[in-house]
Amino acid sequence: MNQMDLAHSHYLDGVATEIEPVTHTVDHLLFSAAKDFPERIAIDFLGREYTYAEVLDEVSRAAQVLKMVGVRRGDVISLILPNCPQHYVAFYAAMSLGVTVAEHNPLAPRAQIDSQIELVGSKVVIGWEQTLEKLIVDGDFKGRTYLAVNLTKALPTKSQWLLKLPVKAARQQRNKLRGKVPAGVHSWDNQVKHNAPLDLSREEGPDVDSLAVLLMTGGTTGTPKAVQLTHRNLLSNTRQVDYWLKDFERGTETVGAVLPFFHAFGLQLSMLVCVNMAATQVMTPTFDVDILFAAHKRHPITFFGGVPPMFQKILDAVDSGKSADLSSIRYAVCGAMPLDPELAARWEEKAGLIIEGYGMTEASPVISGSPVSERRRPSTLGLPFPSTEVKIVDQDDPSIELGEGEIGELCARGPQVFTGYYKNPEETANALRDGWLHTGDLARWDDGFLIMADRRKEMIINSGFNVYPSEVESAVRDMPGVVDVAVVGMPTDSFSESVVAALVLEPGATVDLAAVRKWTEDKLSHYAMPKSIAIFDDLPRSQLGKIMRRNVRERLENFELVSGQWRERAAAASRETAEKLDEYYTAVKERAATAKSSLSALSAHSPARGSDKQQKNKNGEDTQ
Repeated sequence: MNQMDLAHSHYLDGVATEIEPVTHTVDHLLFSAAKDFPERIAIDFLGREYTYAEVLDEVSRAAQVLKMVGVRRGDVISLILPNCPQHYVAFYAAMSLGVTVAEHNPLAPRAQIDSQIELVGSKVVIGWEQTLEKLIVDGDFKGRTYLAVNLTKALPTKSQWLLKLPVKAARQQRNKLRGKVPAGVHSWDNQVKHNAPLDLSREEGPDVDSLAVLLMTGGTTGTPKAVQLTHRNLLSNTRQVDYWLKDFERGTETVGAVLPFFHAFGLQLSMLVCVNMAATQVMTPTFDVDILFAAHKRHPITFFGGVPPMFQKILDAVDSGKSADLSSIRYAVCGAMPLDPELAARWEEKAGLIIEGYGMTEASPVISGSPVSERRRPSTLGLPFPSTEVKIVDQDDPSIELGEGEIGELCARGPQVFTGYYKNPEETANALRDGWLHTGDLARWDDGFLIMADRRKEMIINSGFNVYPSEVESAVRDMPGVVDVAVVGMPTDSFSESVVAALVLEPGATVDLAAVRKWTEDKLSHYAMPKSIAIFDDLPRSQLGKIMRRNVRERLENFELVSGQWRERAAAASRETAEKLDEYYTAVKERAATAKSSLSALSAHSPARGSDKQQKNKNGEDTQ
């Protein structure tokens, strides 16, 4: 039995090994949900509810706005938004017109967002007010049309009124949600509100192989690349998930939508899988346990997707006494980084089953997953999804396929695999060979299950976000006093990786963590900024001069973290001893000074004694 047949033998009863080919497009998901469940709550956003019928109406108005600003079938628009109803609406409006959506992180540095927009060629940008405030410099629109999203417009009416109160608390909340809109930027919210709905049934729309989304990834080099995903790619993965989660009932589920929509995991789960299930999604602009628990009380969540740090924060909050009954969450899926077995066990004590999945942006994103039953195997990548072929090949000679237990590169092929990197044939040819996606991850087979041997070379995964060392190194290298830098990830107690910058300094230079973070705050996303530093005399390099980051990590294993800086254990111990000695000598000196002071005071208040016995010489010195 070959490995794929062995993997299929572990499928649950009723889960097919092949999916039905996709024949419709992404917009069909919303049309179908609104037709079958018009009055069902589609979105709960901080207490404001939208039915599927209301969402579809908003989408048809938004489509009209896109046409008014000149967007046509086949064009690319950029969305730079947190999770919010406006994001959802703009996405589906674009899908219904056959327009490609490029997703961007609204908290990314201005230069990064700008270079991504240049790469994909968007002429229309729909962005959060705070993002547009930093993106548009000196009124330079660069030939683009900008439409600003006001997050407060999506809040319940009562919340909107409270935010208008002339009190400090209201001002602080407004400042978190709003930004100063540059002159010449129109309001997306007002345009959608005041435009008549477009009859979407009369629009040509996309075809199944049209380009649906462009998702940004830096690859192991950190150079921005845009992953091309078609309607067929995305919906094939949606259908694969549907086959895998066969026990879910359409029109009855509630999904916790906390993963960012600009991330492949969040996009697939919230924008596609959730709508395909006609589920209610509890939507939050950022991951916040208190906000999530409040929403969970309004609409008990039945299915939750997240990354390990999210699960840990939820459990820690419950253990600390916060009131939240997690028993309604029948299933949870964890991705983007390994799930610690102890964390999984803690979760299942309070909620239902938690399974792991594996994938990457280039696969829409899911490639494999654990069976949704007690037959799952914790700490594995699970089984290849239906209609997904996986092979493990020799790292040096990909033509050699490896067998059970042999470690090699994981390659995948299936209808969810991307069509290439946008305008980047060289990188496409490197990643996509004869239809096979070469992931760069090292794995092995174990009785039909996939087990990760090593993560993609060099990349750091911090709380589910990909951090590319070369990008961080470029940001730090120009810092005054820094001669050389290597960036690596070190495991943390929260089942994540912390970004560590190993520095070589100029003679006499001093650099601390605060200075490094200050230097990089305008150059890097918050999750990519170094969390700690180490000072080295030199960095290990190969004969070709390439920094050997693995060796840097190995050196750091002999260090310990002290106040944001990694120090050699022996040096740290010596320093600790020296500090204790300093404390001891300081205490001795203080006691001596106290004694001397006491003696002086005593002497000042005592009569002179022995004056007749003690003689002094002519210089005033004692003679005895």
